[in-house]
Amino acid sequence: MSDSLFDINDARWHQPEQAFLTDDPQSILRFAVEALMSGKAAVLVTLVEIRGGAARPLGAQMVVREDGRYCGFVSGGCVEAATAFEALEVMNSGRDREIRYGEGSPWFDIVLPCGGGITLALHKLRSAQPLLAALNCLEQRHPAGLRYDPQTQSLMCLPAHTRTGWHLNGFEVGFRPCVKLVIYGRSLEAQATASLAAATGYDSHTFDLFPASASVQIDADTAVILLCHDLNRELPVLQAAREAKPFYLGALGSYRTHALRLQKLRELGWRKEETERIRAPVGIFPKARDAHTLALSVLAEVASVRLYQQESSCQPPSS
Repeated sequence: MSDSLFDINDARWHQPEQAFLTDDPQSILRFAVEALMSGKAAVLVTLVEIRGGAARPLGAQMVVREDGRYCGFVSGGCVEAATAFEALEVMNSGRDREIRYGEGSPWFDIVLPCGGGITLALHKLRSAQPLLAALNCLEQRHPAGLRYDPQTQSLMCLPAHTRTGWHLNGFEVGFRPCVKLVIYGRSLEAQATASLAAATGYDSHTFDLFPASASVQIDADTAVILLCHDLNRELPVLQAAREAKPFYLGALGSYRTHALRLQKLRELGWRKEETERIRAPVGIFPKARDAHTLALSVLAEVASVRLYQQESSCQPPSS
């Protein structure tokens, strides 16, 4: 077998096949851990450069096992199978490498629909430890990161928040815990939002009454959604959110209702910069009055705020 081509008759050669569809970072890392723990070789593929447009953000990843099965996305689906072939060659050679697709690529038959170009780093995983450490941080709802050093062909866990991008000749990928939704209210709107949230992959929790113990569930990766039609009943939730500082805080009600809410909060000592964090009327659609449209409006706003947060935590690749 040559350094760049497969011998189709070689017993070690496998036809790449998608194991399952996901772009969830934790699911992708678990797939790699399961492969390594079962004695299978695996390659971690990371999107480390974007030239022009791209279907996936910087730091997007996929994992390829030695049997050819893979999961994750580094494009819109147009290069994943080809990348899996390259990953199998990395396993065979034992040498990490970078590949380029689209603009600036030697493969003119692989064209990215976005018209841009991407660079992927292919790293043969030597240990499950960095992945397990990152997953452990995320399961404890702490941010984490992975740092890949191309020179030493090594991977390490960063047990803290990191900006995705190149840092001192290493590429770092930052991970945030799964979005948690705290939905408060005994209302049709709350029921509809909780039902729709089940399809988002968010970790959803609904409360009719807000016990004191529930405040510990609110953290920087939580979206607090107040849908209870009662300003007095929502005050304990607002007070808990004031201390915990969730990334999203939205409340049901008209502009007039929100003015009354702000008056109550000012009487409780809330500062202007604190009350300005409350998104009210909640949602991105103006005057969404039926429960299901409101639910879609609210979750779209949560997703928009989260996306802005994620984009602000990335930096462009070095030139």
